[in-house]
Amino acid sequence: MNLAQFLRRNAVHQPGAEAVVCEQTRMTYAQLDHDSDRLAAALQDLGLAAGDRVATLSWNCAELVVTEFALYKGGFVRVPINARLSEGEVAHLLRESGARVLLAGPEHVAVAVAAAAGSPVEHVVGLPGAVGAQHEYADFLSRTDAPPAWADLRPEDPAVLHFTSGSTGALKAAVQTQGNRLALMRKLASSPEVRVGPGQRQLLVGPITHASGMPIIGIVFAGGCLVVLRGFEPEQVLETIERERVTHALLIPTMINFILQTCSRDDFDLSSLERVVYGAAPMTPPRIRAAWDFFGPVLAQAYGAGETTSAVMFLTTEDHRRAIEDGEQELLSSCGRPATEAEILVVDDDFREVPPGEVGEIVVRGPEVVPGYHEAPELTARSFRDGWFRTGDLATRREDGYVFIVDRKKDMIISGGFNIYCAEVEAVLHRHPDIFDAAVVGVPDDQWGEAVKAVAVRRPGSTVDAEALIEFSGEHLARMKRPRSVDFVDALPINQNGKIDRKAIRETYWAGADRRVN
Repeated sequence: MNLAQFLRRNAVHQPGAEAVVCEQTRMTYAQLDHDSDRLAAALQDLGLAAGDRVATLSWNCAELVVTEFALYKGGFVRVPINARLSEGEVAHLLRESGARVLLAGPEHVAVAVAAAAGSPVEHVVGLPGAVGAQHEYADFLSRTDAPPAWADLRPEDPAVLHFTSGSTGALKAAVQTQGNRLALMRKLASSPEVRVGPGQRQLLVGPITHASGMPIIGIVFAGGCLVVLRGFEPEQVLETIERERVTHALLIPTMINFILQTCSRDDFDLSSLERVVYGAAPMTPPRIRAAWDFFGPVLAQAYGAGETTSAVMFLTTEDHRRAIEDGEQELLSSCGRPATEAEILVVDDDFREVPPGEVGEIVVRGPEVVPGYHEAPELTARSFRDGWFRTGDLATRREDGYVFIVDRKKDMIISGGFNIYCAEVEAVLHRHPDIFDAAVVGVPDDQWGEAVKAVAVRRPGSTVDAEALIEFSGEHLARMKRPRSVDFVDALPINQNGKIDRKAIRETYWAGADRRVN
């Protein structure tokens, strides 16, 4: 098998159709197929064989899409590195992955060259506009006239070392296989919420090296067009939707929050939108309703992880409509129901399925679930059991299959013997009109063991104080759950994968403590 066969098919069936749009670059299916052939051949000319690792370090660009399909063709393992990482972190990932080639964008060449020293990397290729690399991208693609030898791969062969922080804060590589990526493609092609075919256009805003790039293979399979932005700017997102007549967009809740905060709906024509999918972090019901009013009746939610090769549950647009227009408000607190081939259970600590309504951990099994982590047998043994991936998310499940996340297992606060779920408290804080963002952690408390601490970001111009926020929380939460203290900050810390770094927040308060609560 070779997943690039689907690109080749569309290059034959619709060679002139747009496949990738990124700033001034407009690439047809024929060109995407041609350029990925040339890149695959050039890598083989360096002596790389199927199974060798190729890393990327760049902001979003069309060449990252070319690279994905070139690596499928040659059977190389892709090592996507987050463009926000430091030189030391990049060097660590290069050593851990064993990458032999590193493709770097213009802003990252200096870091790439420095990080490659002392690692297995033998060649650094500078993407268009880069200066200082061993190879320049256009010249590299012309390195050989020979056609690439397409690899004949097995489902169990590795395709991507997907570095994810999970709940530990430490980057670890989930080994996504060719079979996992094939299952991802089937899911994207068969799910109405995310299928993007001929005549439709998907906007990708987040890092396409990570979760935001997961739709690429399914869209190319279905024959749609990828509209790629180098990064997130609220007005640019809406301008691009209007200019390119985008039909589908993938946004994280933080992006939606900034759009709602800074942009006027009346300034943009968003009538082309058919679906806006959000995920990667919780979004409160009031924000969901505000987004429904802003973007139109097009919202859907996706739940998944790097270990599950993207989404395994969807809260569909119809689910949103039922909640907002038909009064089934509880659905807005759900992350949806299992999608396509994924099996979902909610289990207790002994791995027994809990009854509906009881709290347990979400576990996932299916062809999209990775076999484990790269060279980390102990972590793999802790995180996987008989093919099931333990997500670390605590949830309840209704009789009709809808799943409701309560909290991250390691984010639960135990205060005076009571279990307090950070997500529940955060949901209340987000309902306050003067709060833009908030995180909740457990902090040391001599009497209760842990106490609830809120760290909040005020909306511009707000003067809300801690006492008012605690009083507001008390109107909606039991006394034991409401924050005992509030700290206000200008912004919450973000980890390497763009999520709120709760570990860093917690460390502020636990540094020097005799014991830690995780």
